[in-house]
Amino acid sequence: MLTKKVKSRVVFLILSIVSVSIIIFFILRSLEENVIYFFSPTEIYNKSSISPNKKIRVGGLVKEGSSTKKDNGINFIITDLKNEIIVTYSGLVPNLFSEGKGVVAEGKLRDKKYFIADKILAKHDENYMPPEVSQALDKAN
Repeated sequence: MLTKKVKSRVVFLILSIVSVSIIIFFILRSLEENVIYFFSPTEIYNKSSISPNKKIRVGGLVKEGSSTKKDNGINFIITDLKNEIIVTYSGLVPNLFSEGKGVVAEGKLRDKKYFIADKILAKHDENYMPPEVSQALDKAN
């Protein structure tokens, strides 16, 4: 038979475990909603479960001769030397954005061949390539 003191400790322990579990659940849920995944054009082409409503990052090289500037933005193609994806971006591109250089675009996927970017992440010197981009290019070769 359990004493009153032991019962209160058991109840306290159970409530503590439940409370910590609930807190961990909400923290992980919040992190899951705010994570932005990185994909190469080949990974996008091979995956079947990328939601068009989910914000993602696409990285690779800007294909030579593919960028066309318009009034308030730019269209270009990101390639990983195996597959390509067309990117549309409205806004100012970073100064170091150029063809043949590494780029990471953040936005939403319309379909497997068309991407609408909210941000262009190319703020690096001409010799630096983001690790995700270099890994994706290594996998493609």
